[in-house]
Amino acid sequence: MRRDYTERAPLLEGVLAAEWTGQFAEWFAEATGYGLPEPNAMVLATADAQGRPSARTVLLKGYDSDGFVFFTNYESRKGTDLAANPYASLVFPWFPMQRQVIVAGPVERVSRAETEEYFASRPHGSQLGAWASPQSRVLPGREAVEAGLAEAVERFGDGPVPAPPHWGGLRVRPETVEFWQGRSNRLHDRLRFRRTGPDDWVVERLAP
Repeated sequence: MRRDYTERAPLLEGVLAAEWTGQFAEWFAEATGYGLPEPNAMVLATADAQGRPSARTVLLKGYDSDGFVFFTNYESRKGTDLAANPYASLVFPWFPMQRQVIVAGPVERVSRAETEEYFASRPHGSQLGAWASPQSRVLPGREAVEAGLAEAVERFGDGPVPAPPHWGGLRVRPETVEFWQGRSNRLHDRLRFRRTGPDDWVVERLAP
């Protein structure tokens, strides 16, 4: 089960954008146009207070020079991990394009206003689901999920659904952003933006 990566152009310093945001915007637009089913899907890796890691796929909901934003239940495993150990890594696994983007940095909550603005844009069913599910907790069966949804429907009906107090956004503020392009013979191109100051970055080539 091995594939040699020979189909894409190399990633060289001369074609790299001046800032990581520009390079990510370019690659993200290409991933979106490539027809990937969910190009904003990213693997989020966290660790708890004892350093035990866990990983899962979440959806990117926004990014800018401040970082990458996703939303979740703060009482879920990832939420409690990040409360205890507010540092994370993200991987955008664009395998059909022979590309990855790998991010690492500290994590902070977004403002409540930002959470409420995004929550209001979600489909009604997803809003109800945020109230219905005690995410990551052990349940006796699927019936508990259905009961939680029924309770949320009874509580809110077809009316407005506020963002739960235990639900909101998290922002990964990157210290490093690596752009990985597959190359032949596993000699991949890896160019990493690394923060050296509040607004200062250097670009480094990593061995494949």
